[in-house]
Amino acid sequence: MNIRIALSKGRILEETLPLLKAAGIELLDDPDKSRKLILETSQKNVDIVILRATDVPTYVDYGAADFGVAGKDVLLEYGSSRLYEPLDLEISKCKLMVAGFPDAGETTPGMRIRVATKFVNIAKAYFAQKGVQAEVVKLYGSMELAPIVELADRIVDIVDTGNTLRANGLVPLEHIADISSRLVVNQASMKTKFAYLQPVIEQIRQAVKDAN
Repeated sequence: MNIRIALSKGRILEETLPLLKAAGIELLDDPDKSRKLILETSQKNVDIVILRATDVPTYVDYGAADFGVAGKDVLLEYGSSRLYEPLDLEISKCKLMVAGFPDAGETTPGMRIRVATKFVNIAKAYFAQKGVQAEVVKLYGSMELAPIVELADRIVDIVDTGNTLRANGLVPLEHIADISSRLVVNQASMKTKFAYLQPVIEQIRQAVKDAN
C-alpha cells in the first residue's frame, strides 16, 4: 500500500524533513537538486511531493496525497471540512495579525475599513464576526506597502519577528490566530488505509515529542 506525503516548499520543508527522518522517513534525493516531481524515500511504500504551500490542502483534500504538511494559516484560508488534522508539528511558528499604523487602533463594530491581504477568506470571516464592514483587497506580496500608499487602512498578514512592520512604520493591532505547521490527512485515506497511516502518524507524533 503506497503512501504519499505532500510538503510545502521553503521553511516548512526544512523544518519537516528532520521530523520525518526521526520517524524513519528520509528522502533519497536532495530536493534542491533533483528534477523529479515525486521523490522516493527510505521507506519503499512512501513517497513525497513538494508543492507550493497553498496547493498542499488541495492535493490532500482530493486524495492525490494521503498526508500533507501545511501552515495553519493556509488551512484556515482553504477552509475544507474534509481534512483530518491529527497533529500540530509545533514548527514554523508565527502569528496571523491585523496590522497598520499605530494610531489606527483596534477595529470596533460598525466601522468601515479597507483591508489588504492574501488571506481573503480569513479576513472576511474575522471582520464579519466583529461586526466590521471590511472591503478586502487581495494582494500577493509587499503587504506593508498598502497602508503607506493609502491602498488600505490595515493589512492582515503573518507576523514573525515584526521587523518588516516596524521598518515601515506599522505595528500589530489585533491577533487573529497562532500559526504553526500541521499534519493533515485525507479523510477517505484515513478510513481505507488506517492500518498503514496510523503507525506513520504515531511515529511523527513521537518525533515531535522528542524534539520539544
